[in-house]
Amino acid sequence: MSSGFVPPPYPYDRLDRLRPLAERLPGGLVDLSIGTPCDAPPPAVVAALSSSNAERGYPPSIGTDALRRAAQRWMARRFAVDVPVGQIAACVGTKEFVATTAQLLHLRTPDRDTVLYPCVAYPTYEMSATLAGCRGVGVGTDATGCLDLASISVDDARRALMLWVNSPNNPTGALDDLGGAAAWGRTNGVPVFSDECYAEFTWDGPARTILESGLDGVIALHSLSKRSNLAGLRIGFYAGDAELVTYLQEVRKHVGMLVPGPVQAAAVVALSDDEHVVAQRDRYRRRLERLAGALSTWSGFDVGMPAGAFYLWFDAGDGWAFAERFAAEAGALVSPGDFYGSGGANNVRLAVVQPDDRIELVLQRLGVS
Repeated sequence: MSSGFVPPPYPYDRLDRLRPLAERLPGGLVDLSIGTPCDAPPPAVVAALSSSNAERGYPPSIGTDALRRAAQRWMARRFAVDVPVGQIAACVGTKEFVATTAQLLHLRTPDRDTVLYPCVAYPTYEMSATLAGCRGVGVGTDATGCLDLASISVDDARRALMLWVNSPNNPTGALDDLGGAAAWGRTNGVPVFSDECYAEFTWDGPARTILESGLDGVIALHSLSKRSNLAGLRIGFYAGDAELVTYLQEVRKHVGMLVPGPVQAAAVVALSDDEHVVAQRDRYRRRLERLAGALSTWSGFDVGMPAGAFYLWFDAGDGWAFAERFAAEAGALVSPGDFYGSGGANNVRLAVVQPDDRIELVLQRLGVS
């Protein structure tokens, strides 16, 4: 009898063997592996969680009118795009949307069986294909870090259920040509889903969205986890093509994908305030610059500033060897690059998501403070 699906080890669980190396140093382990925000969200957002009176009833799966209008206003302020409220909907954190959307689209279009995504990327894109019973095909990048759309074969384009783009990219921080991706999708009849959860942390030029190229055939996905330090609330939203959004809204209702009412109320407050994001952006830029310079000095590797996001991504020769050395000498966990695809095996990803004093502790241990 053939065996069924066996989940692979969760990538970050593979770091457990390095924890004892870091924990034995005075001051304990400093976790720079997972992009979990450490800074406080705005007090008004926290207050909204306990004052909405929305906990008694079932919240709307598509999002409250207040939430969708707050998202609409935010996109207009941030990107100067006008998206009708009916083409915006909530999701229970953006990771679940990434993981489940291929399955929902494959039910509708069973003759298409291929999910395209960046070859070095957050692993959930590939897992979404597996969970949908589809082929996952990594798309290579050019010298600038943009997807090399010309490298997609005619057969893969014909079979493509969807194309994922992620800009700024996790883990590389690269910025993609979102307009080019949208054009490729329209030419080939392939919906393009743009994961833009790090858009607020764009360092090279202004923040961008795929919706600037029009709404037809594209979906932008946004999260409050990174922007507002609300990863524990599991709240995001998607917006774009009218037919795609309507289909996903309806099928997700049947699944019962509901963002809790108090969380939706808190998200309205968070999306309506830009000042806390400016402050958070300054924190991340300062930490990135501090660590990039110090690590270059200590390691001898070229550790440069990313174009976006809050990760340092650099070639360390052997990602696992560097991670083990860093755990032992710096008392800190980082992510070996093969977590994000075989093309990242030589690389390391370091997340600047610890308070300044913990980052300084790491640098003191390395003698570069």
